[in-house]
Amino acid sequence: MGFPIDGSLYPDEPPPLALDDLPAKVDYLSRLCAAWDFGLLPDADTLRELCDSQWREAIDRCRFLTSPTYHLLRSWQHLPLLPFYGSIPGFIREDPSLSFV
Repeated sequence: MGFPIDGSLYPDEPPPLALDDLPAKVDYLSRLCAAWDFGLLPDADTLRELCDSQWREAIDRCRFLTSPTYHLLRSWQHLPLLPFYGSIPGFIREDPSLSFV
């Protein structure tokens, strides 16, 4: 892995030293999506890492259909769209700039 793992995503256990297998990557994605959906943004190194093709399988295998972050990660990996089952707050839904994001 080419990025430091954010230890704040692991309040319940020590953070892993590496994310070398599919279960570790899926667990990381679950934690990252939950944090990001609540406004805790990852750093630039993490974003670059998640765009790498080595994350494609893990992102595709997850089904976090209520997470806006998850759908963003799918789009970065050029994966097929899946239905979004979450809610979008009114202040975002009615933002005239939303279509440009």
